[in-house]
Amino acid sequence: MRLFFLILVATVAILGVAPAPAFAERVRDLGAFQGVRTNQLTGYGIVVGLQGTGDDSLEYLTQAMRGVSGRLGVQLPAGVSPGLKNAAAVLITADLPAFAKPGQHITVTVSAIGKAKSLRGGALVLSPLYGADGQIYAMAQGNLAVGGLGISAKDGSQLTVNVPTVGRIDDGASVERSVATGFDSASALRWNLFTADFLTAARVRDAINRRYPDCAKVEDGVTLALQLPASTDDRATMMAGIEMIDVVPAEAAAKVIVNSRTGTVVINSAVRLSPAAISHGKLVVRIDEKPQVSQPNPLSGGQTTVTPSSKISLDEGGSHVALFKPGASLSSLVDALNKLGVSPSDLVAILEALKEAGALKAEMVVI
Repeated sequence: MRLFFLILVATVAILGVAPAPAFAERVRDLGAFQGVRTNQLTGYGIVVGLQGTGDDSLEYLTQAMRGVSGRLGVQLPAGVSPGLKNAAAVLITADLPAFAKPGQHITVTVSAIGKAKSLRGGALVLSPLYGADGQIYAMAQGNLAVGGLGISAKDGSQLTVNVPTVGRIDDGASVERSVATGFDSASALRWNLFTADFLTAARVRDAINRRYPDCAKVEDGVTLALQLPASTDDRATMMAGIEMIDVVPAEAAAKVIVNSRTGTVVINSAVRLSPAAISHGKLVVRIDEKPQVSQPNPLSGGQTTVTPSSKISLDEGGSHVALFKPGASLSSLVDALNKLGVSPSDLVAILEALKEAGALKAEMVVI
């Protein structure tokens, strides 16, 4: 009995630590809860303290500096346009994380929008950051960290390393307003797939309902409605459990992605071929021009003449034929095309011909 008990305990332990199948993915990697996302913030500001690399006397910069001076109690005389080589107008961008609360800090990116040559060594003056609804959600201020460097000499020569007109301020903005997500008030929380697929949505629904009966319901190929407890603590615990459930997603639709500019071709594993034969040959025509120069004798009064001489050569590479059996997979296609020695442009032509012949069972996407 003791031996049986030890074997049983060992078996349970092995099953408990057995890894999930390699092809299974967590729910959190397949989609996200609706409303639980980042929000983009933008703002306009002034960077000061530059070493003569600012915007100089641009009108919009002068107006902004008048506003900043006015808030500080300094009134510039009318008609005076200050030289502002040490200041630059900038655009500020930031991402407001989900559930960010007032008092927390976020990182901001500062980019010059005028003629400033560099923001290196500058400091951002207190600036508001707005959301899509026009409300202020954060206030940004601080010293910039610029990874680029720009140097210019009096003779016009310049040296630029990276991008000196863009900088970052780590934790440079203080959150002033939180964004409502509906997490604590909505009766049903929706979960959205990153990529629409009815089979994957159904599998996620079934996996969730096995752990939490009658919790999930498919609304469409992207969205699942989840019935969650009223208590925020129980709701958070349930959401955490749902995110860690393993699901086997549906196989991706067969696609061939072609980048017409770079010649890049990407073929996913779902691509299949019907019976087909491909013949690929190369024809190279070479024309060599070797003009002949006829030089007259000295003092003969003749003229130098050039007689054209052309040599045309034809080189036809060996032509090979690749035969695909029914249901040929991606590896068979790649191996055959490699043996034919096709270039990226030739590969695109072959794939298009296979599609026209009805032998390529995939969607062609040209970007």
